[in-house]
Formats: sequence, C-alpha cells, structure tokens
Amino acid sequence: MVATAATNGGGGGSSYSDEVKHGRMMIKQQPRDNKLTDTILQSVDQIHLNFLRSLKQRFHRDEIEPPKIEVRYENLSVEGDAYVGDRALPSLYNATFNSVESILQLVGLSPSKKRNVKILQSINGIISPSRMTLLLGPPGAGKTTLLLALAGKLNHDLKVSGNVTYCGHQFHEFIPQRTCAYVSPNNLHTGEMTVRETLDFSGRCLGVGQRYKVLTDILKMEKEAGTKADPYIDAFMNVTTLAGRETNFITDYVLKILGLEACADTMVGDQMRRGISGGEKKRVTTGEMLVGPANVFFMDEISTGLDSSTTYRITKFLRQMVHVMDLTMVISLLQPDPETYKLFDDVILMSEGQIVYQGPCQNVLEFFEFMGFKCPERKGVADFLQEVISNKDQEQYWFKENQPYQYVTITEFSRAFKSFHIGQKLETDINIPYDKSKTHPDALAKEKYGIPNRELLKACFDREWLLSKRNSFLYIFKTFQLTFMSLVGMAMFFRTEMHVGSLEDGGKFMGALFFGLLIIMFNGMAELALTVMRLPVFYKQRDSLLYPAWAFALPIWVLRIPLSFMESGIWVVLTYYTIGFAPGFTRFAQQFLTYFAIHQMALSLFRLIAAVARTEVISNTLGAFTLLLIVTLGGFIVAKDDSEPWMSWGFYASPMMYAQNALVLNEFLDKRWSTPNIDPRINASTVGKALLKSRSFFTEEYWFWTSVGALLGFSIIFNILFIAALTFLNPLGDSRPVIRVEKEIKDSVHDNRRKVNEGTQMEVIKRRNGSIMGRRGMVLPFQPLSLAFNHVNYYINTSYEMKARGFKDSRLQLLKDVSGAFRPGILTALIGVSGAGKTTLMDVLAGRKTGGYTEGNIYIAGYPKNQSTFARVSGYCEQNDIHSPNVTVYESLLYSAWLRLSSDVNTNTRKIFVDELMELVELHPLRNAIVGLPGVNGLTIEQRKRLTIAVELVANPSIIFMDEPTSGLDARSAAIVMRTVRNTVDTGRTVVCTIHQPSIDIFESFDELLLMKIGGQIIYAGPLGHQSHKLVEYFEAIPGVPKIKNGYNPATWVLEVTSSSAEIQINVEYAQIYANSTLYQDNQKLITELSTPASGSKDFFFKSKYTQPFIIQFKACLWKQHWSYWRNPQYNAIRFLTTIVIAGLFAAIFFKKGEKIQQLQDLLDVTGALYAIVLFLGAINANAVQPIVAVERTVFYRERAAGMYSSSPYALAQVTIESIYVAIQTSIYALFLYPMIGFEWTAAKFLWFYFYLFMSFIYFTLFGMMTMALTPNPQISAVLIYFFTCLWNLFSGFIIPRPQTPKWCRWYYWANPLSWTIYGLIAGEIGDDNYMFEVPGAGNMTVKGFIKESFGYEYEFLPVVAIAHVGWILVFFFAFVYAIKFLNFQHR
Repeated sequence: MVATAATNGGGGGSSYSDEVKHGRMMIKQQPRDNKLTDTILQSVDQIHLNFLRSLKQRFHRDEIEPPKIEVRYENLSVEGDAYVGDRALPSLYNATFNSVESILQLVGLSPSKKRNVKILQSINGIISPSRMTLLLGPPGAGKTTLLLALAGKLNHDLKVSGNVTYCGHQFHEFIPQRTCAYVSPNNLHTGEMTVRETLDFSGRCLGVGQRYKVLTDILKMEKEAGTKADPYIDAFMNVTTLAGRETNFITDYVLKILGLEACADTMVGDQMRRGISGGEKKRVTTGEMLVGPANVFFMDEISTGLDSSTTYRITKFLRQMVHVMDLTMVISLLQPDPETYKLFDDVILMSEGQIVYQGPCQNVLEFFEFMGFKCPERKGVADFLQEVISNKDQEQYWFKENQPYQYVTITEFSRAFKSFHIGQKLETDINIPYDKSKTHPDALAKEKYGIPNRELLKACFDREWLLSKRNSFLYIFKTFQLTFMSLVGMAMFFRTEMHVGSLEDGGKFMGALFFGLLIIMFNGMAELALTVMRLPVFYKQRDSLLYPAWAFALPIWVLRIPLSFMESGIWVVLTYYTIGFAPGFTRFAQQFLTYFAIHQMALSLFRLIAAVARTEVISNTLGAFTLLLIVTLGGFIVAKDDSEPWMSWGFYASPMMYAQNALVLNEFLDKRWSTPNIDPRINASTVGKALLKSRSFFTEEYWFWTSVGALLGFSIIFNILFIAALTFLNPLGDSRPVIRVEKEIKDSVHDNRRKVNEGTQMEVIKRRNGSIMGRRGMVLPFQPLSLAFNHVNYYINTSYEMKARGFKDSRLQLLKDVSGAFRPGILTALIGVSGAGKTTLMDVLAGRKTGGYTEGNIYIAGYPKNQSTFARVSGYCEQNDIHSPNVTVYESLLYSAWLRLSSDVNTNTRKIFVDELMELVELHPLRNAIVGLPGVNGLTIEQRKRLTIAVELVANPSIIFMDEPTSGLDARSAAIVMRTVRNTVDTGRTVVCTIHQPSIDIFESFDELLLMKIGGQIIYAGPLGHQSHKLVEYFEAIPGVPKIKNGYNPATWVLEVTSSSAEIQINVEYAQIYANSTLYQDNQKLITELSTPASGSKDFFFKSKYTQPFIIQFKACLWKQHWSYWRNPQYNAIRFLTTIVIAGLFAAIFFKKGEKIQQLQDLLDVTGALYAIVLFLGAINANAVQPIVAVERTVFYRERAAGMYSSSPYALAQVTIESIYVAIQTSIYALFLYPMIGFEWTAAKFLWFYFYLFMSFIYFTLFGMMTMALTPNPQISAVLIYFFTCLWNLFSGFIIPRPQTPKWCRWYYWANPLSWTIYGLIAGEIGDDNYMFEVPGAGNMTVKGFIKESFGYEYEFLPVVAIAHVGWILVFFFAFVYAIKFLNFQHR
C-alpha cells in the first residue's frame, strides 16, 4: 500500500524500462543518503499528510490518473455443511463413522448427516474508493467470511452464490489475490526471522506493481517539459521503484507507520522462542501486506493486542493514504474507541450473516433512532452498535417511552434498512451497472506474481540461506551425531576384526554397509519436522501469491546439496578405511557418491511426506512407516527371492533396494573378493558374487551405475512431487466449534435465568452510587490479600542482533525502578503503549519469568513472596490462550476447578460453581465445543480469550493477574468479561489487568491506574476518580500537556500525551515528574504500610504444596488425558490404521516363515521378521508421540506454574493412557501377525510374544516422550530419536550378533533396550526348538544350539529379560518426569 502511495501502481509487471534501469544505476552509484532517509521517515510522524499530498500533486501536475477500484457484492450468499451437536466432536468413534458415512455417500448408499449452515445470507453492498470502511459485528456474524469472499480466498468446500466484482469485472477476468490484500486475524510468521527481514521478504515478493510504468511516464513528461521536482519527493519515488532490493526502503517506511522501529531487528519468535509481543506480531501481519502494491485492502481484526493510542495512530495513517491516494479499504475492528471510529467514512454492521447497516458513519445513529434506539452521551458509537443488536443489551437503549419495548430481530433491522434512505440509495446505486470502460488500465492485476520468476527464486533463496544459518544449531547437532555414530561404527567394525575371503566374513561387511545406510536415511528424517513447521507460513504466503510452490521448494533442494556432501563425506571419510572396505580411490569415490545419492533421496522423500501429511502427528507416523516399508523391501532384512513372488514388485519400487545394491556391488565386486566359491549350493564363481546371490542382489558391475542413477531419479521425482503437493494441497484441520442443536440450547436449565443488562456502563453507575450490584450465584471462601512491590528492576541478556546493531551493554533493562501496590477490592488497570513492559511486570510479579535477572522486593499481605505458596492463591490469565486442544470448554473449566479449588469443596458444589461461571462469561452455548489449536481449528480468538479468563476465575484465587483480558474481543464481549471481573473484585479480591483498547465505560470501571512508558518506567500510579478526573487533573497540571477534548476517551488521551514523541515535543520527563510528585510519596507510604504484616497476622501457610493429594491429581490428569486421546483421531486412528497396514505388510512378506526351519536362510528370515516387527512399529510410536507431548507441554508449563499438580501424577496419567492404547495396538498387531508368520500356537510362546511386543512399544513410546521433554523443540527431539534408534539398531544383535561384537563394545549391547527385546522374541519363539536344520560349514545343528552358539540366546534366561524390560520402562518414565519437572524451554 505504501508502494501505491508512492506511485499508485496496481498490477503485475513484465520488464523494466531504460529509465528504471538508469534509476537503479544511480542508486548503485550513490550510497543510500542517510539525510534523505531521516527526512522522509521523519515526515511520517510530522507532516505525513502533506507528504502524501505532495506526491499526489506530482501525479496531477504530470496528468497521471491514479487507479481507483470499486468493489461490489450482489446477492452474496455463503453456505457450508457441518455436523452439529455431539456428532461434530472429533472422537475416535465419530471419526470412524464419519469416514464410513462419507464413503457410503460417495457411492450413493447413504444420505449426508451434515446440516446446512448459512454463513452469509444474500447480502448486497458497494465498497467505494477513497473511503475507509469499518466492519463491525459480534463473533459469528460472518465478518471474516465476507472479507474472504471479497478477497477471493474462500474455502472451496463452501457453497458460494452471487457476484463479487471489481470495477464491474468478475474474478476470472483478473487476479484478485494480487489486486487486493487480505490481512488475516491469525499471526503466522517465521519465528527465526526478524521483523525487518519479514517485511523485506514480503515486499520483495509482492514487487512494485506497475510502478515502473508510472515512473517511465513521469520521467518522459518531465524531460520533455524541463520541469524539476522536489528532490525529496523525487528521491523517494526512485528508491521505492526498484524491485527485488534486499532491504527495501518501503520497509523502513512501514516500520515507522506501524511503530515497529524499536523491535525491527528482533526475532518474531514463536511459542518456544522469545520474540516480539502479541500486539507487535499483529502489526507485522498488517505490515506484510502494506509493503506491497495492492490498491484494495481487507484487514481482519488488525488491532488485536494493540493499545488504543497505537490503533488510532495506525488508523489515522491509513485514512490519510485512503483519502489522498484513492485506496479502497475495509477494516474489521473489535473495539474501536470513539476517536478511532471517527476516522472512518463508512460502516458496515453485520450480525447472523446479514447486513444491518451499510453507509456513512454520520447516518448510522439516525437509522437506529429511526428504529427507536438512542446512543447515550458517554457511550462510544461502536460499542453502542454492537450492543444494540444484542438480545440481552438492546432494551437499555430504547428511548420511545410512549411505545412498549419489543425485541427487534436482526432480520427486522435488515429489512428496515432497505426502506431507510441510505439503504434505498445503496440499492439504487447497485442497480446501475459499473461502466467497465472507466476502469484504469493499471487498476486490476493481470500478472499472477509481482516480480519475474528469477527475482522470486532469488528472494526465496536468500530467505532459505538465512534460515539455514539461523538453524545452524540443528545442523551442528546433526553433524556431531553423525560424527559420533561414525566413531561407533569404526569401533564396532574395526578393520582388525574385519576379515576378507569367506561367506561368514562377508556377512559382517554387509552389516556395516546396512548400518551406514540406516544412519544416512535416519539422518534425513529431520527434514520432516523442519518442513512441517514451515508449512503454515508457506500456505499463507502461497495463497497471497507472494511466490509459487516451486520457488519455495527449489532453494530448499539446492541448499541441501552441500549438506548431503558434508554428511556423506563425514561418514565415508571416517569409516571407509578404518572399517576396511575395498581399497582404492575409485571404490572410495563410488561409495561416497552412493551415500550422497541416498542422502538426497532421503531428504526429498521426507519433504514429500511432510507436504502430503501436513501435520506433525501424521507426518511422523507416515515418515516412520515409509522408512519401515523401504528398509524392509531393501533386501537385507529379507532377501528378495525368499519372499512371495508377487511381492517382488515392492523391492523394485523401494529406493533402499537400489541403495543396498550400489553399496554391496561396489564392495563385493572388488578383486579382493574374487576367491573361488566352494559352496555348491550357490551358483557363483567367486565369494563376492556368492555373497551377492545369497541375498538376491545383482551381480553385474553395470547395476552399480543403474542403482545410483535410480537413486538420483527418485530424488528428482520426489522433489517434483513435493512441488506438486505444495501447489495443490491445502492445510488440514479447518473445523470450527461445535454447532449446538437448537433444542439443546432451549432445554438448557441455564437459559431460564433472569434477564439482565450486561453492558459495563450499568455496572459502573450502580457502583459509583455506592451500592454494589447484587451478585448472582455463590461466593466460595477465600483470604483477601494485598500485593506490594518496591524498586523492582528486570534485565535480560542483550541479543546478538541488538549487539550487531550497535547496542554495547551486555544486559538490557526492561523494568526500571518500578514500585506500586495492589489491594483487595480495588480493580487496577495497567496500561502503556506496546512494548512499555506491562506483560514483563506482570510476569515478574506473578513469578512466571523463566530467565533474566530480577531485583527488588515483593510482598504478599506484608510478607515476602514465596512462589510455591503464591501460586496457590493467585491466578494468571496469559496473553497467549494456551489450553489442551482436544477437550471441551466445560471439561477445561471442570478440570481447572477440580485441581485448584479447595479439597473442602465437594463435587456437586464444584460443578454448580463452574456452571454459574460459564453463565457469567457466556460460555454455555460453547459448553461442548472442542477448544482446538489457535488459528487451526476449534474456538475463535474471542471465545478462546473468554475461556482463558474463566479457567482462572474458576480457581477462586485471591489475587488475579489478567494480561489483556479484552484483547481479541468485540466491544460487547469485552463488556461481559469486565462485568465478570468487576463482580470478582467486589467480592474482595485483588485484580490487576493490562488493557490495550478500553472503551470509556470499561476504562472508568477501574478504580486505580498504573501507567508505564517505553523503558519500563512508571509515570502514574494512583486513583482514576469519577470520569477519570484525577488522572486528567494530574497530567493537565504538567506544563505543555494539551487539555482533553470533551467526550474524548481518557485512556486514548493519556497514551497520546505520554507517548515518546509527545514527551520529546513538549520537552518533559514524565518518569522524573512522577518520582518528584506527592503522589509518588503517598504511594511509597502505602507500599511501606502494605509491606509490613498486620499485627496478629501470620504468613499464609499450606500443609501441602498442592490443593489436591497425589491420587486426586492423578485421577484428574488421567480424566483429561482420556478425553484428549479419545478425541484425537489424527493420532490414534492413524496409529491403529498404521498398525493394521504394517501387520498386513509383514504378514505378506514373512508369510509362514516360522512354521519350519530347515536351513540357515529360514532361521535368518525368522530373526529378520522378529527384528522388523518390533523395531519399525516401535520407532513409529516414538516419532508419533512427539507432537502430542510438544502441544501438551506448553499447556503443562501454564498449569504447573499455576500450582495445579506436580510432575509425577501428570506424567503417570499420560503414560497410563498411552499404555492403554498401546495395549490395544499390540493386541491387534500380535493377533494378526502371530498366526500369519506361522509361529507355534502354545500359550507360553504367544504370551511371551505379546509381552515383549507390548513392553517394547511402551518403552519406545516413553523414549519418544522423554526425548521431547529433554529438548527445546520437535526438530532437535527428532534428531535425538534417530540418533539413538540407529545406535540401538547397531547393537541390537541383528546386524552383528553379540558373540561377533568386539569385546570393548559389548557393554552397550546390555545397555540397549532393543537388544533385550530381540533376545526375548527370538529365544521365546525358537529358543527351545530341538529339531535339526542344516548349517553351511557346520553340518546339522539344533535350532536351540545354533542360536545359543551364534547369537548367545538362552531360553532359560527369559525371566531376566522380562525384568529388564520393566527396568527400561521405569528408567524412561523417571527420566520423563525429571525432564518436565526441572527443564523449562519456554523463554519468558
């Protein structure tokens, strides 16, 4: 948009003119002028409007007509099909039946059970250029759907009817995603990039539109006319016309407009990485689109997390650009204050998918007065509009005293608007078709992407290189792991133990090659987590047409090539000669080439799997399953000729088969393996070829090059399929909350309650008159507590990025000498501009910081704060709404109450208390709705915020911290929340809230205010007074501070007059003025008073650290885990489906292999079968559980900080529920496989088989949970799992039996859980078989004797093996408990 502000370009471009090339050369020749930069950027704050007008005059002088776009929607309806009620819950039962029903519906055997849901109902309207439109409406009104429909981004599953046109053109006539820009309410960013880098990348990809053409015309005209322009305007147009610049000048401009200069070089961050605040992330989301050339903007809830002053400032800049540069803009806001509301020209008011009003802002109150409703004097118009259409709030605005009030429905409003003069004019205008001939030729984008393909590829390549550097720890960790495994391989297969010349010797070399192959394959699996992690941001940018899928995929492919060289080189260089492979540089180079091709194939395969699976759970399961499949069909575990003939196609389709052939051909066709073969059963001339034939490998030299070529071919195919998957597949999981059946709502006992006015204004009036409003419901007993803090300072270590920008201090101070007090029955507001340190102060006071350095004193009821006891009496509503995704709203609240309310509160009382709180926060309609993951599925932002507040209130705390409790809520929802908070305070609790955009009503419902400025300093701490008069009097007494205007929101006013720019302008230091004031002295006296215990009082003490005993904690955690697992079909349904598929696969490959062992190959096939059936499904379990632990871990951090439970019952509950599902999984697996493989049916053998499978799957799952708990993110955890899986695999006794293992390595055989399992399975199934079979070179031996001699397995040792399994499970369990108890990777 700022790009448009410079030139008003609209569509895409093709090539650059000579004049633009000349401009680029001038920029190259002259370094960036700092004076120019400072002057232009300074104008953003000072003379921004004049600057824009100068630009526009430049165009008018040269007779350049800017493009204008009118957007129309006629009879626009949007419908969708959805399950309703309990059927919509994603349980295993529903997932199974919904899938079956969908299949039956496809073949016409069953009607759909889904219900048609109308989202938009035949709406009409016009969005005019040069006018800024505000979109208002309650949650669920259809605002987001309308914006998506206008932007051409609706989900294809929805049924859309009606027309949306731009200047009379249908969507198929141009590229709507390039013509307009949609700003999503969800903040999806790459956490490893800084704010500046994020905006730079977006600006590079979006391009400059038709700017080059406009510049060409201007340069030609001015050259012919001989005119000379303002040098600053001229320079600005030149630097904003160059596409593809790494640091776009426009980025600096947008950073200034959005107030992001201070955090420009800070990492955006994510849930586990410290970054910018939520409000700053919202501004980055907006900035990503503003740096582009679009002329139409649809902005969805862009003010969430922003203070009212910042929202006003940003909206003001947007208004200036809309008016001066003729942009078309619709902005959806939740709580616009009166000053922000006045900046808009038009307003669209929606509810229930219908338009209540659309037209000029100055006529909206006239319409509602026409309907009989009047806005009170001190009521914000936006708040009034959202409450007057609510059933519960409408009556208080009825002003026709001579007529009885009757509820006016949305349909009646909509119908009445059509008869209102604004509605009639709108209908008339819509009936007049838009004249297409008047459309500016550059208005509508015709090119799909903003810059040429080469520039797109370069931009994506630069970003990928940056991310590779930022993720260097992962690659260093992988390199260390590979080096360590190389050293292990060297020790295991050291050349002094590796003899050459016989079939037995060749078996060890095959094992060494197979081990190396597994290492390289497993090392590639880290690509799964890396790719899945980046997909949400990719989908957002792909759908906004920043770049095509191939531009995203190619840099990843190319930049992984050096990684393949390095990792393959490390392995081959360290192991080739130390193990003693075939001497000669050619053989060395061929092995290196093979491993390189294998690594490239593995990386591309796992990238493809991630793009197809799209979620961590599915990708981890599918990735491990695919690895199992190709390894099993590779020819080492079971030879190709030993499987059923109809399975041979599987071997040829497996890349692993070609990988193993290339490795063994390179080794065994060397001349040192040319000793004549003396085994008559193998038709081969040399020992080398006999070894190859014994495992059904190829024997001709040309197959080496064929195999390497096949591997490279697989790599290319997988990368092409990866690009195709990225291009055509969309993200999974777009379900919304449960839609309750109407009868269910009507029959609810809570819907027969007394009707009350729920606007905050009514609460304030009653409280100010001295009579506290009668509270409904119960008040549980609690102890009122005060909180005082004095001279609190907080520091963090300076980041590398800040040091690189010239910041010299080693520590950065975020809080500076902060003092204050919060008292019972007093509602305190903590406000300040974004980045002032509000959340930091609350985190420090609540003890939620996980790092940094804190100084100062904090007292609770006069006693020094003890964090362990403080957690019992406090509640903290975090800014980020973190909840378990697979439980319902009611279950979340019941769970919190169960663990946090006193044990004296019985079950019935607890449930009544939860029900009444749900009524207060209006969560009853969402009682059975799944919470879901933010931005993916489940609750909306405002519903999730209300749940966060309810979860803390239901704990009945004495002190409550609320970090932005109204952020993300519309005005009416915010009023409901603040009414609940006000009622909570009136019971005698201590409540402090940070708040960003309070309306006048909400702001004046607070008793006291603590105001902070940038730098973490307090500049006011004291009472608000009636209608904020004490606050206003304090600041108006400071010389130079402008007086507040009549009717102005005091919250907005005080943030404006205390902003950094205002402080500089009037030359005052607010923090110093406050420190020298009598108010500060009074506060110090109060702090001293509250820091001293009352006479006769005792420091509060609890007999136990937690509210509930261990058994209740375990029971509650198990109850929640049960529902979380039952409603996670993506995890458990896929787990069971994978188990069935793997069982079927192994049944086909190893069919009847265990019936009778007649020769050595039969025994090797049986051991291979037992090795494969335990290793691969176990590895799948270890991988699949990681995302589950990662999601629940963030919830665990919040719940542990709240003092809900200790780590042990939480861990035990999760392990217990996992064990139940693993037991079911093992039953399916064992009952299917055991008879198919053909093992002997005896109770002892089957029970041993089941026991060892079950115990191994348990410890594999626990190992996955443990590694996730020990590492900061799934990527590192995945690498760690692959590392140990390879290590376990090497020492399992299958690749190289224990008796053949070098003596210095045998200790790890016993320290390896997998080796115990393989020991138990082989000894349990064939360890007591005494029948004879043929062993080459040794004659006939009993099976029992052979496995004892060759493998060291004894049947009598099985009880010890069983006990060892229990031991391993306990080891991993206690390690998991330790990790979650003492490690916290959440950086706050």
